[in-house]
Amino acid sequence: MSVRAVDRSDLSPERVWAAAVAAVTGVLVVGSIVFPRVVYDRFLWRYFWGPVAADGQVAQCAVRPAGGGTELLESASACSAAVAAGEVVAFPGYTTVSTVSYIVVLLGMLIGVVFVLRRLAIATELRFFYALFPFMLFGGALRTVEDAGIAALRVGAEPLVAFPWSALIISPFIYVTVFAVTLGCVVGAYALADGGLVDDYARPLFAAGSVALAAAVGYLVVLAATTEYVVFYPRVVGSILVIATVSAIATWKLARALVPSIEQGTGFAGFVIIWGHAVDGVANVIGLDWMPALTGTANLVPKHVVNELVVTWTGRLLPESILVVTGDAWPFLFVKLAAAAGVVWVFNGELYEESPRYTLLLLITVLAVGLGPGTRDMLRATFGV
Repeated sequence: MSVRAVDRSDLSPERVWAAAVAAVTGVLVVGSIVFPRVVYDRFLWRYFWGPVAADGQVAQCAVRPAGGGTELLESASACSAAVAAGEVVAFPGYTTVSTVSYIVVLLGMLIGVVFVLRRLAIATELRFFYALFPFMLFGGALRTVEDAGIAALRVGAEPLVAFPWSALIISPFIYVTVFAVTLGCVVGAYALADGGLVDDYARPLFAAGSVALAAAVGYLVVLAATTEYVVFYPRVVGSILVIATVSAIATWKLARALVPSIEQGTGFAGFVIIWGHAVDGVANVIGLDWMPALTGTANLVPKHVVNELVVTWTGRLLPESILVVTGDAWPFLFVKLAAAAGVVWVFNGELYEESPRYTLLLLITVLAVGLGPGTRDMLRATFGV
């Protein structure tokens, strides 16, 4: 009896990745069918769809009854009672479980994108990084459009995108939406260049992202000019951009002084990454602590696990006499600057030379996970939503 040896050429990285994705998907699908209350209700619904349903319909929380469906609760006391009763309850926003899951999914998608770009033989130079810059801003701006929709619902007005379609611009589904738009524009820009209609793919790609960004921000501007539930605060966006830029320049100069080789693998892109994370840090500090001083309105509330954790621990560790002056969100800015500088330092020149596509995608991802949420936080504060 003979056993045929496994042909290692069949185990290409693409096939291994596709098999892994199919296996995970299959486990979740089968688990949802065989053990619906455990796999779907207490995992998929509780951490992914339930928060979206509650967020998109302005509910304090959502409950998953044993018989299926979604029940929305409008009061915090009702949500607490549901939790105490052992029901499956989902709250708007991120949790530790969903955040970790998003990171795993993001890494999986990143590997898949590398395979796609390799097949298309594109994305090997830093121009690709700069050409995608507007799309990173667009993701945050598009999410703020949904925030404006929630503000509309609170005053009884109609949002631009009603639920359940608004789920497409709420995390985690907005990542798929923005990715699809970006990939379509990338393929289109390269097709224009290959067809000789343009000299270089970077310009039409940058232009497409800029148009998408202008459309999202333009809609918010129109709402600010025509409604009462969206208000434009120019001093907020001005303060965020100025402080973020100054912080990024200072961090970049300090990093270059301490580690002269820090820009070896990224060049100016390293500064752009630090600036993107500085925007996120400053937007959180101003949005969570300084809105009354700048706009006369209430502070916003944290939307992410990390900034909520920083705010919580700062409030516990510092005395009230200091918090009254400084607020409790300011350490988040230093965390973001230090983390961004550390990541830029990791991208040495050898990494780029060995795998330019993967390195570029990592750089794009690092910037996007800072500038995307940062843009949303900045625009939420700027337009009071």
